[in-house]
Amino acid sequence: MMSSDEFSVVTGAFSYTGRYIAAELLRRGAHVKTLTGHPHSEDPFQGRVQAMPYAFDDPVSLTRSLQGASVLYNTYWVRFARGRTNHASAVGNTRMLVRAARAAGVRRIVQVSVTNPSLDSTLPYFRGKALQEQAVITSGLSYGIVRPALIFGKEDILLNNIAWSLRKFRLFTIFGQGRYRVQPAYAGDVAELIANMGEGTENAVVDAVGPDIMTFEEMVRMLAERLDKRTWLVHMRPGIAHALSAIVGLMKRDVALTRDEIAGLMQERLVSSGPVTCQTRLGDWLDEHAGGLGLRYQSELNRHYR
Repeated sequence: MMSSDEFSVVTGAFSYTGRYIAAELLRRGAHVKTLTGHPHSEDPFQGRVQAMPYAFDDPVSLTRSLQGASVLYNTYWVRFARGRTNHASAVGNTRMLVRAARAAGVRRIVQVSVTNPSLDSTLPYFRGKALQEQAVITSGLSYGIVRPALIFGKEDILLNNIAWSLRKFRLFTIFGQGRYRVQPAYAGDVAELIANMGEGTENAVVDAVGPDIMTFEEMVRMLAERLDKRTWLVHMRPGIAHALSAIVGLMKRDVALTRDEIAGLMQERLVSSGPVTCQTRLGDWLDEHAGGLGLRYQSELNRHYR
């Protein structure tokens, strides 16, 4: 039980996964603060979540911002390299954040990772996530690590932009045969699992995965069906499909999809061999929410870099 003056810190509470985590903690009566790279962004919580900058360039300020926090829920990461920010620098920032949490007396860290991270991976995203986990595990603090697969929700970029493409074009490109599997998990379920992990005391690692394992093509066909769109799904070599997605990125001044993200999908890194931990089925969620998906393109660069 938290005392009245204790609080939790959620990194990126104004963004996607962090927003769901903060909302779940507030629902449970917790006091919540956030560390963010955009402290003046639109506040979805009407002032109930105090925003503080990451201050990775000022360890003293970073430590001060965490003093009094009982749990740090860390969602901080980058999808792809941009300017001076890359996966290596994000790992370095995570290590600094973990050191600051320890110096500030934080009781527990809950790290949001990804399914199938690996120090041996050739993909910087999955190797970097493994290095993030390593920084938390070796910190000496109590920890929980939650490894989501493909997270879906109203603010999701990937699912929304697939829906946008299905609405806008009569042709949708599938990388390779499209038989590689994914295991979607609803963002609200993931947030509940993460909040539960924060209330624990034992060190633990758990995958956050839904009840359905489907191929990527099956997921796209399900979405097209819910949108009532008769789109021609065309199988292409990954390099050609990536080139087409890059054209869309140029049109929207964004990075639609990276080669590494395509490789991660095709290597089936977004599926788990462990038990189901999130109960909402993608199809059931789409029955209720598909009408609002893909009405406009969601830009990663606008969300995080502008």
